[in-house]
Amino acid sequence: MSDMETSEKIQGSGILQLFASLLIPQSSCTAKVANVIAEVAKNEFMRIPCVDAGLISPLVQLLNSKDQEVLLQTGRALGNICYDSHEGRSAVDQAGGAQIVIDHLRSLCSITDPANEKLLTVFCGMLMNYSNENDSLQAQLINMGVIPTLVKLLGIHCQNAALTEMCLVAFGNLAELESSKEQFASTNIAEELVKLFKKQIEHDKREMIFEVLAPLAENDAIKLQLVEAGLVECLLEIVQQKVDSDKEDDIAELKTASDLMVLLLLGDESMQKLFEGGKGNVFQRVLSWIPSNNHQLQLAGALAIANFARNDGNCIHMVDNGIVEKLMDLLDRHVEDGNVTVQHAALSALRNLAIPVVNKAKMLSAGVTEAVLKFLKSEMPPVQFKLLGTLRMLIDAQAEAAEQLGKNVKLVERLVEWCEAKDHAGVMGESNRLLSALIRHSKSKDVIKTIVQSGGIKHLVTMATSEHVIMQNEALVALALIAALELGTAEKDLENAKLVQILHRLLADERSAPEIKYNSMVLICALMGSESLYKEVQDLAFLDVVSKLRSHENKSVAQQASLTEQRLTVDS
Repeated sequence: MSDMETSEKIQGSGILQLFASLLIPQSSCTAKVANVIAEVAKNEFMRIPCVDAGLISPLVQLLNSKDQEVLLQTGRALGNICYDSHEGRSAVDQAGGAQIVIDHLRSLCSITDPANEKLLTVFCGMLMNYSNENDSLQAQLINMGVIPTLVKLLGIHCQNAALTEMCLVAFGNLAELESSKEQFASTNIAEELVKLFKKQIEHDKREMIFEVLAPLAENDAIKLQLVEAGLVECLLEIVQQKVDSDKEDDIAELKTASDLMVLLLLGDESMQKLFEGGKGNVFQRVLSWIPSNNHQLQLAGALAIANFARNDGNCIHMVDNGIVEKLMDLLDRHVEDGNVTVQHAALSALRNLAIPVVNKAKMLSAGVTEAVLKFLKSEMPPVQFKLLGTLRMLIDAQAEAAEQLGKNVKLVERLVEWCEAKDHAGVMGESNRLLSALIRHSKSKDVIKTIVQSGGIKHLVTMATSEHVIMQNEALVALALIAALELGTAEKDLENAKLVQILHRLLADERSAPEIKYNSMVLICALMGSESLYKEVQDLAFLDVVSKLRSHENKSVAQQASLTEQRLTVDS
């Protein structure tokens, strides 16, 4: 007879109801009955019948027994009934089973004989089956203080493989919940996990620990604890051992270790601690990943540099110590093979490094723009996005570089094309911002002519209606420069793009920011040099809108309104 047939027979016989009456603390056969229930409940279609037969309440009562065998079999029975069973969990929850089990874990925590460790393992397993993938029950266990108890268990019983494994599974489940991170951070989990990690030789065991470390390391406090507990040294060692292996397990472990390394660098404190003024062993080792032949390490190395490059001091130090050349060499190796993740990471690092003012000229003379422009032909939006951001950072207040790039027809035409990338808002926004930046930082007639010829004007006008004030402003300032320097060349495009109507809208709209109103009026004055545009200004009754702004609470806006009003009146 199969298990399934047996279970069906049991269900039909009414014996489950009989079991309920046999589960009494004093009886000598209680442990045996609980054991039978545990075996029966291994079959998923028997779990609801066990609940319906009223077995949960007497089983939970038995958790108060002093008899170790009764506790063991009861824990097994409840754990199996809860496995993947909503009804089982609900019933145990209502009977208050979880709290009793946690109390047992606490009081039995320090006893290390094998029988007790077996019981602790069963109880941990029961709590896992009870709460697995159920946020509200996991939160309940966390509120009952299960985390410090489990961490203590792990510390005391690290010699016991089964119990250790159970604790790790539990941590893995609980660590998914945001609310658990605070609790974990107040224990010495980092130290215990690193200690355990150093002892493991088998790939599977290390992988289990990795699965707990990754979600925990999302918390900044725990990142720092892991760094202080020496996790980084373990990770660097794994990388060194596995870098030349082509075994699947080793490749996977190399990826996990290097990814975790990058994650640890996302915390400000942990990152700064590992940077050690750029002298640190860790920083030097990560640096050596960039020229390696392993794509995963190149990627992790570039991402790590991007993470180190999160404050000016670090950026300046790294640029002075030759990081730019290493990143450019790395990019060069990926122009042809088009490894998108490596391209994206290296460009991210360069973009961050270009933020401090003192780095811009150094990076420009190192040839970063030329290196970056090789990726203009890329069809991958993440690469396009970072490429644009890097160029925009580099030309900030660098007139010569801005002029050189702004006269590069290939670049400007590609920007105009990307300004229409409706599916990729990020690329579209960055292209617009770079177009505007080329004009604002170069203040060059030639750049404006190139942009007009490539059809860029309409995009700058559209940008003036962006939902982001900073982008609106950049557009208006660029348009004012166009009107001041090359109005004749741009006149037709400005008309076709309905610039004057848009300015009227911006000035009439109460929600427009003060700087938007100010720059719109500056632009109106600049447009008066064109007959056709000036006629549009007159037709739209700008005077009404502008004179209202004379009493604006912002002084600059009010002043500009008076000036603009005078210009409009004098010339009408």
